[in-house]
Amino acid sequence: MKLYNIFLLFLYHNYTNAFTNFIKKTSNLVNSKTSILNMLPVGGSNVALVTPMKENNEIDYEALIRLLKWHENEQTDGIVILGTTGEGSTINFNERSKIIETTVNLLKNKIPIIVGTGGVDTNKVIELTKNAKELGADASLIITPYYVKPPQRALITHFTNIADSVDLPMILYNCPGRTGIDMSTETISRLSLHPNIIGVKDASGELSRVKSLREQCQENFLLYSGEDSQGCDFVSMGGDGVISVTANIYPLMEHCMLKLAKEGNYDLAMKINSKLMPMHNNLFIESNPIPVKRVLHILGKINSGIRPPLTHLSPVNYIKLKNILN
Repeated sequence: MKLYNIFLLFLYHNYTNAFTNFIKKTSNLVNSKTSILNMLPVGGSNVALVTPMKENNEIDYEALIRLLKWHENEQTDGIVILGTTGEGSTINFNERSKIIETTVNLLKNKIPIIVGTGGVDTNKVIELTKNAKELGADASLIITPYYVKPPQRALITHFTNIADSVDLPMILYNCPGRTGIDMSTETISRLSLHPNIIGVKDASGELSRVKSLREQCQENFLLYSGEDSQGCDFVSMGGDGVISVTANIYPLMEHCMLKLAKEGNYDLAMKINSKLMPMHNNLFIESNPIPVKRVLHILGKINSGIRPPLTHLSPVNYIKLKNILN
């Protein structure tokens, strides 16, 4: 240890930049559960990123790069691509691969990259998750199978089969309002025993679950809120972060608010959250991601493309969101 301290002092006095880089790399190795080639999600503000599209609805990769660079500068804690907000269900396999590659090439080992790979068919989900892993993703986000309403025992089998088949950290996604099935606390707890299942995004809207999930799930199991309007309370009650739509618009504010809440500075976190609340509430006045893509278009961040069956924001709601921005 004495020799190690002498070595650090030598670096500090002679190579300031080398010292800084060395400390950063050392910290990553100490804090990570995986190798330096991967970054596990750690909570905080994880943007549920939109997929920018041109007016003809082709993917706008140049706009995607600009968004990713912006989030890096704004201290976003994690990038979630190809989820609901990213219109993953209307994006084909080749487009998915290019979106993942673009994100990985720009942000690998800078910000954790989480890829939405969920679906109804277990085998198809395994295929998409393998593709995400091969292209360099740090984790997957997998929603419960929608429409078919599998029982809890089937959910356990579904997620276990995926986790057994692909050695990539997985975040479960529970969103009963979209899927028609609510994954129980007991089911999540059982799945948390699997070494590849590292967390859950809970969009049930039930804040009372934070305490029971924290008590019943494995230690260090990540708890994310999927409800922006509840995110500050969720973290203050023991959660780790939010997978956030609002972070598309106010990434730095969302990061700071959740960091303060996690550190126990609840009063200041709530002050920031009160400023964000009008946007939290109104980004869902129509189906996500219709409102958030329109706001980003107003801000000049992206073009107006959005794929069917979704469409553009109504004129009445456009005026409402523009007034909130002003």
